[in-house]
Amino acid sequence: QVQLVESGGGLVQAGGSLSLSCAASGYTFTDYTMGWFRQAPGKEREFVAAISWSGGRTDYEDSVKGRFAITRNNAKNTVNLHMYNLKPEDTAVYYCAAERSGRGTAPVGPLSVGGMDYWGKGTLVTVSS
Repeated sequence: QVQLVESGGGLVQAGGSLSLSCAASGYTFTDYTMGWFRQAPGKEREFVAAISWSGGRTDYEDSVKGRFAITRNNAKNTVNLHMYNLKPEDTAVYYCAAERSGRGTAPVGPLSVGGMDYWGKGTLVTVSS
């Protein structure tokens, strides 16, 4: 049974930092590109960050570039999202997701909501002003 379980959400003041973690199980972790998405109240779910199967290639949505960092640990089947200089507009439910991609060397680009194979249930991040 495939599971993606996010943790680490919470309340933080603007300018603060927070790290999210996602634990994956039930599939071959290294056959998948991993991504983080977010959904703010009243808005559509949107791409935040992606990381290739090896961890060597990453991509970010423009508004988080330079503030967020995605990493993965293939020995532990985890993917993390480290968030710095948080802004109130970063408030959202953050979702971990997996896309089957194999172990190629193609660049990682923005991921689409419809293209993901597995999803976690999300963790809420609230940034107060």
